[in-house]
Amino acid sequence: METPTSKPIKSEFFTVGRNLGNSPWVTVDQEMISKFGEATLDLDPMHVDPSWSKENSPYGETIAFGFLTSSLLTHMLHGVLGTSTAGDATDEGYFMNYGMDYLRFISPVPVNCRIRGYFKILDNRIDDRGRNIIKYDCEIKIEGVDKPALVAQWLAILIPHEKSSQK
Repeated sequence: METPTSKPIKSEFFTVGRNLGNSPWVTVDQEMISKFGEATLDLDPMHVDPSWSKENSPYGETIAFGFLTSSLLTHMLHGVLGTSTAGDATDEGYFMNYGMDYLRFISPVPVNCRIRGYFKILDNRIDDRGRNIIKYDCEIKIEGVDKPALVAQWLAILIPHEKSSQK
């Protein structure tokens, strides 16, 4: 429920309908794919074994994990916003991942290709607990491929700075 002191943040970056644009390109190489497989304990040869993939995969080469592709959204959004992952905050507070309303993996991401994210603000609202929620329309594009790798509606929640009187 919105209260007089709970209003969506006004920053120009968070205006509903605003196209934030494209992130810089990111190369998805075999080392990135294999490290992701190790970190997630998912050593599927379609992703981590180039020899196996060349002989057995319908793609003839390894492909990125879908969840690796989606996990790059944070990095790509920072590239669009000109922020870093080192704790940059808005004047209002810090954003945290709040989940997905929608996520689809459309096209596989082949090893050694370049991808980038495109972002648009779909919503900027206060939820019933007084928290600022931003909804991004996201698309990850593969260089030279018409269909996107991923389409999503991603939610972020603003964690306000503590007021000095509350410390």
